[in-house]
Order: sequence, then structure tokens, then C-alpha cells
Amino acid sequence: MGEKLLVIDEGTTSTRAMLFAPDGTPLASQSAELTQYYPAPGLVEHDAAEIWEKTLRCAAAMVEAAGGADQIAAIGITNQRETLVFWDKATGEPLAPAIVWQDRRSAAICRTLKDAGEEPGVQARTGLLLDPYFSGTKIAWAMANWPQLSEAGERLAIGTIESWLVWKLTGGLHITDATNASRTLLMGLGSGGWSDGLIDLFSAPRAALPEIVDCAGRFGETTLFGGRIPICGLAGDQQAATIGQACLSPGDTKATYGTGAFVLTNAGERQPASKHRLLSTILWQFDGRRTYAIEGSVFVAGSVVKWLRDSLGLIQSAGETEALARSVPGNGGVYFVPALTGLGAPWWEPEARGAISGLSLASTKAHVVRAALEAMAHQSHDLKAAFAADGADWSSLRIDGGMVENDWIAQDLADVLGVTVERPAFTETTALGAAMLAGVGCGMFAGLEDAAAMRGAVEMFEPEIPLPTRQSRLDGWHTAIAQVLPDRTT
Repeated sequence: MGEKLLVIDEGTTSTRAMLFAPDGTPLASQSAELTQYYPAPGLVEHDAAEIWEKTLRCAAAMVEAAGGADQIAAIGITNQRETLVFWDKATGEPLAPAIVWQDRRSAAICRTLKDAGEEPGVQARTGLLLDPYFSGTKIAWAMANWPQLSEAGERLAIGTIESWLVWKLTGGLHITDATNASRTLLMGLGSGGWSDGLIDLFSAPRAALPEIVDCAGRFGETTLFGGRIPICGLAGDQQAATIGQACLSPGDTKATYGTGAFVLTNAGERQPASKHRLLSTILWQFDGRRTYAIEGSVFVAGSVVKWLRDSLGLIQSAGETEALARSVPGNGGVYFVPALTGLGAPWWEPEARGAISGLSLASTKAHVVRAALEAMAHQSHDLKAAFAADGADWSSLRIDGGMVENDWIAQDLADVLGVTVERPAFTETTALGAAMLAGVGCGMFAGLEDAAAMRGAVEMFEPEIPLPTRQSRLDGWHTAIAQVLPDRTT
């Protein structure tokens, strides 16, 4: 058996395969962009067949780069979490579009269930809230609106992206790891198993659901690359990034700024319960024992830069944004609330929509771009306040994701949050966390503490702006966000 670790990192806008050495050194990488489909406002879809085809191609390139399948010790898979795939067990082909985590089509279902008083019970059992973000509401919508799913009967398989990829890699193994299962609204957070009551609530066909497994172990193997390679690590992307940031002790906190922004704090082995509309979720599970996390989710982060580029044409590339932000001394009174797919934590308002406010004749493209980048720190501050109210304030923050390669954003986070911000030299911590899990699962490491040596060097950013300046920024933000929240009094 070889010593290289192959990671499949299947994200929202791209899929990637990476090859790691046991010490965490990235050896090679191959990625491919994914098509996102927007059939109507608020609807976001993927083609699961495209995801598989491009993932297979990227993984094959890494096997070749490794020198063959016998050079690879194990595969780790990490994925965009709540996105759902529906496929035929007999043919292995998708039966419908994949519904992406950003999709809002089940908002009416969520509102109906909330009005019926279901949310407190759902939160108590799952740690989650009733929102279109989560997979269970997507299943409810799909089963009611896509007749081909019901017609498939016992042939129907439903799973999140890692479940789909494992099925295709192994030729029929139907599993999901505990972190992804904990995002479905169908799993009891304390029991670790599917809940009959929740399955009934969301009209989910139980026979179509995968078996829930640990995050590390020998789950199966693939023979698609000229030899046998075991699949030994599985975790949703945000849990994988938290592991990759070595947040292994209670209180350790990381924030990933990718397509969305996600903050997780290690909560230890006792199931947490938020009173301020944060989420309780599984951080990892080994030998059936769960470690939990408290999570705050922001739906739009890096995707706002993509929107500025592709939809508004204000920039030609994401790399321009740092220079534009630095070209003006402040935001000029301009605030950008990036609720392009609703608002996540702590607001949970799927009907909110984005807004750019405070524009004047003095406003320039640079002010709008800077305001978009400032929204990352503003939204993060909202989350920090909610975490603090739940007794889990951040003493420091470990950051990663494509956005924070921008030094300006890293410093702005430190300034607005008022804490030390720590950025690893290797920011692809999602893939690194999957590699760590795969290493534990195949026996390369005794545990995550040993695997944490893969993380490497870090860089620190300290707060620099005075408190009155910080407070002025936040006051403007609170005014801006209040303007996009739906009026529930009418």
C-alpha cells in the first residue's frame, strides 16, 4: 500500500481532487468548474451526472500523478453538504436535478411547518431550524412535485453529494457519514440514527435513505483506477475544514469563507442547544461516539464576488477586489447586504433579499466593491454576538477558504471582530481535513491529534482600528440589514 492520500473535495462551484503526502504537503491538484442552473428566482440546481463525470476525471488525474492506484493509501471525500441527489439504484443515473443547498424552493413548506408550531420540536431533535437550506425540506418538495421519484419505488436512492460519489465509486454502496446526515433534518442528533417521526414529517421514503456511518474507517473500495483503493474518510465540507484547522478542543473556532461563510465552534461530546438561532451539528463521529459543534451559516460570501463579476460586470476577476477596497479610505456610507439567497444565521429569513444602500453621487465602483467585502466582517460580527449570547464567544478565529487569501479581508475581520485572526499558510483546509480523516481511517494516524501535524504554519492578524470606528461601521450595518428583513406585522 502506498502512503499518498487522495482527497475528493466536491464544492458548490467546482469539484477538485488533491494528492497529499502524510506530512500534509500538497503534491498535486486538479479541478473543474461545475455548472449551476437557476431555473427561476431562488432555485439553484446541479447536474449530478456532471458532478460525477468531472469528479471522476479529476480523481483519475491524481491517481496518474501519484504513479498509480498502488501508491495511494486511502481516499477521503468532503462535499457541499445539504445538496441532494435523487438517483435510480438499478441504473445508477440521476432521476432529477440535484437541489443545491442554496435553493429556496421549499420556503413555503418551512413557513407552513413553522406556523403549525413544528420548529421547536424539530430543533430539539436535530439541532437545526426549519429552513430551505436543509435537505429534509428539499425532499418534502421533491416528493410532492417530481412524480418520477415516487414512480421509481424501491429503486429510488436519495443522498447528499458524498453519498452519491461513494455509490458511483463503489458500484452501489449506499452510505452517508454522520456529519452530512446531521444536516438533513431527518437524524436525531442525540441518537445518531434516522428518526421515524422526522421522516414522516418530511415525507421522506426511508428505503431510499443511506446507512449512517462514522467519519473515518474502511467503508468500501473503488476499482475504477486500475487497482483497489479504500475509501476511509468522509465529512461535510465545513466539518472537514474545522478538522483541517485542528479545532480539536472545546472552544476552538474556525470560519470558512468560500461560496458561503460558515463558523463552527468545537462543543465537545455534550450535545449543545442554542437559544439564539445557531445550529447544533456533529463535528465528527468515531466508533459511534460523536463530537459536536455549534454552527453559524452565512449563505452568501465568495459568491457575492462572483455575482459582482458575472452579473454586474463591475470587476473582471476576483483578484481586483483587494486593490479596489484599498483604493478608498472607507465605504463612503455604502453598505451591501448580500442576501441574494435569503439571510442565514442568526436571522434565518429566506424571503430577505439583497440591497446596496447609502449610494450618492460620490459613490464609485470601489465603494460598492469594498462594501461587498466589508459584509463578510459584518455578517461574522452578527454571528459572534449570537455565539457569545449562547456562552461560546470567540477568543480567536481560525480562517480559511478562497476569500481570505485576500489580506485586506483577513485584516478587516480582525478589526471588526476585535480578536486575533489566524490564517494557515495552506488555506485549503477542507481538503486537508478530509486527508486527515482518510489517514486516521486507514491507520496511518492513531487519531486526529497525530494527524493535526499536517496543518503547518500560520499567520496572525491583530485588530488595528479604534473602537469608535468599529462601532460606527457596525451601526451603519445594523441600519442596512434592518431594511431588508421582512415585515412580519402585516
